[in-house]
Amino acid sequence: MAKLSEKIGYALGDAAAGGITWKVMSIAFPLFFTNIFGLTVADTATLMLIARMFDVVTDPMMGALADRTQSRWGTYRPWLILGAVPFGLIFALLLYTPEFGPVGKRIWAYTLYLLMMVIYTAVNVPYGSLLGVMTTDDNEKNQFSSFRMVGAYAMGFVTLLSFPYLQKMVGGTDQHQYAVLGAFFGVIAAAGTLACGLLTKERLKPVRAEKFSFKPFGDLFRNRPWIILTLVGVCTNFFNGFRYAVAGYLFEYCMHGDVTVSGLIINYTVFMTFGELTCMVFGGVSPVFTKWVGSKRRAFMWAAVICAVTSVFFFFVPMDPSYIWVMVAVVILTSIGIGFYSPLLWSMYADVSDYATEKNGTSSTGLIFSSGTMAMKFGTAISGSLVALFLGLSGFVSGTDDAGQTIITITDAAAVSEMIWALFSIIPAVIACVMLGLLYIYPIKK
Repeated sequence: MAKLSEKIGYALGDAAAGGITWKVMSIAFPLFFTNIFGLTVADTATLMLIARMFDVVTDPMMGALADRTQSRWGTYRPWLILGAVPFGLIFALLLYTPEFGPVGKRIWAYTLYLLMMVIYTAVNVPYGSLLGVMTTDDNEKNQFSSFRMVGAYAMGFVTLLSFPYLQKMVGGTDQHQYAVLGAFFGVIAAAGTLACGLLTKERLKPVRAEKFSFKPFGDLFRNRPWIILTLVGVCTNFFNGFRYAVAGYLFEYCMHGDVTVSGLIINYTVFMTFGELTCMVFGGVSPVFTKWVGSKRRAFMWAAVICAVTSVFFFFVPMDPSYIWVMVAVVILTSIGIGFYSPLLWSMYADVSDYATEKNGTSSTGLIFSSGTMAMKFGTAISGSLVALFLGLSGFVSGTDDAGQTIITITDAAAVSEMIWALFSIIPAVIACVMLGLLYIYPIKK
């Protein structure tokens, strides 16, 4: 039985990766790149697409490499311990806006974004794989997974809620604010990643193949539960990705700026914070909910229904700041579903890993969990790329002039606001329905 300190240590890993770096990358980067850094909509969309194609190669390679790592710290922990500082440093540099022209900014953004994807993969794939070697007990796996999600959502809550107040405290230009906050959160992310590596334990040794082979890659595509669960993972991150990527634009162009209610500044990060808090609470009770409904698959299906219904409801909320609390209420309801399914996804990957080991005779834990990380990055960044693309098609134009200043032009304000509203509601609802169909045919009934 693992100690509480180890479960907290495991939670710190996703508090750093999911609660800080990925949360900021998901919610702030599309708006940051177009409105603050000064990339065009086309450059922003292309950058995220290129990064995803890059991840298709690097994530499985990292999984296979992690599975074969041997050190005094174990198989997966050394990647967290040694990768912590580069992880925080590259994140900080990515939020820095250099005083370059259009070409220089493009080179900087592409280079740093791709480097961030590499180091995120090098840290997060081994982190996810740890779940497969810390315990054999299925209930304890669910507990570790719930601690992970609570850590991610708790830190996400703190990050998003504090963001506008920290910006105000830092002062200066938007570029200066993001640079300082990038360094601040980068240090915290590095510390959390290092603590996770030092506090966790690897109790099980992976059953390694005697020599490197491409057979585990081929085995993946003969593993029906893995195929379906990976598609589900892509859907969950499409669902979250569209909502987070468009939230900044929703406040800028539908609410026409921050909404202040009784002294509370509600901007796009604070707006999504209500969801983070809800996810934290319901992620913590997800194991209880799963036990109550009878299986992980059934619990996940109920969560998908909640997400679909509430997303459709949001579409019919009037696009007016006076309805801000109605919008907040719907975000909270949607986040109940997200909170339920978030821990389940990683626990189900552990089930798929066990299934693969039993079927093939050797462990491919890192490779299988790498697909979960790849699905996360693929879904989040493709959705961010599509948000930029759809906004461009509806009349949103951004760029940088020769002096390095950001330029924004809206050719059709009504079309842009309607597109933003649909990207936050109807499109995620369709994705939740696809998720529900995939879960219906998922074969592992644990």
